[in-house]
Amino acid sequence: MNTDFSASCGSSGRAGDDRVIVALDFADRRSAEVLVERLGDACGSYKIGLELLTAAGPGLARDLVARGREVFLDLKLFEIPNSVAGAVRAAGALGASMVTVHGMGGTGIMAAAVEAAREFPRLRVLALTVVTSMTATDLADIGVGAGAEEQVLRLARLAMGAGCDGVIASPREAGPLRALLGPQPLIVTPGVTLGPAEGGAGGHLGGHARPGTPGAAFAAGASHVVVGRSVARAADPVAALRQVRKAAREASGAGLRHSGG
Repeated sequence: MNTDFSASCGSSGRAGDDRVIVALDFADRRSAEVLVERLGDACGSYKIGLELLTAAGPGLARDLVARGREVFLDLKLFEIPNSVAGAVRAAGALGASMVTVHGMGGTGIMAAAVEAAREFPRLRVLALTVVTSMTATDLADIGVGAGAEEQVLRLARLAMGAGCDGVIASPREAGPLRALLGPQPLIVTPGVTLGPAEGGAGGHLGGHARPGTPGAAFAAGASHVVVGRSVARAADPVAALRQVRKAAREASGAGLRHSGG
């Protein structure tokens, strides 16, 4: 496990940027590029998921890295260990800083991802715990009797045992995870929102059943947040990103005061 994340991912010189990852959840490359262009130097880190990677191929990720941006490839790898290892090596060759593997795949899959990532010192392997769209009912449907938080913590323990650099979970699990894992592992939280107006059908935020604000996520112990439509669909994406960063600074300041720093 390589825990010196700030040294490897903070090289862009944009203080605090890399804790806030903007999701490029688009169906085509041009739409993603429009947002990247609008944000300019205000954003240092982007997430590329399966939709955009499938639609646009790896070129955008490679180009973002060439421009000095951090790229989080959210692949949610869940395959036989050899295939997972190959995909992780491909992510490393693109210059990605983070890649996700499914915690529910078990120790063998996660360990294979970690071993493959050793060839790429800047690449962090993160274990997805419970997808943020899932509820206790969804877990019961697939035979998991535990609630979301219990299952998140169980998979986080497995991930640490396999050597992962951190985990993916909703903002609501950031606090229990930090208490369990201690200060070093990364806790990356998608499903953050700047306001309740973004809720969709059923009160879910863009499909996220367990959302939270960036400030609450950081205050609870998240190392990073992933923000999507709060920035991408804002009238002024740069101003929206500044709001998220402000929440990060305020949460960090509160943490220092509480610790006596």
